[in-house]
Amino acid sequence: MFGIGTTELLVVGIVVLVLFGNRIPQTMKSLGVGLAEFKKGINSNTDAEA
Repeated sequence: MFGIGTTELLVVGIVVLVLFGNRIPQTMKSLGVGLAEFKKGINSNTDAEA
């Protein structure tokens, strides 16, 4: 995969966790809320067409 090995991916993952570890839960919550709103909008749009 682009010449990146497992060890390099592990190191990058650890660095990301150290730098952004406290923001990850907030980001995931926002992503979940946004995805739920997106699905609700898609479902209401398809219901209106039927």
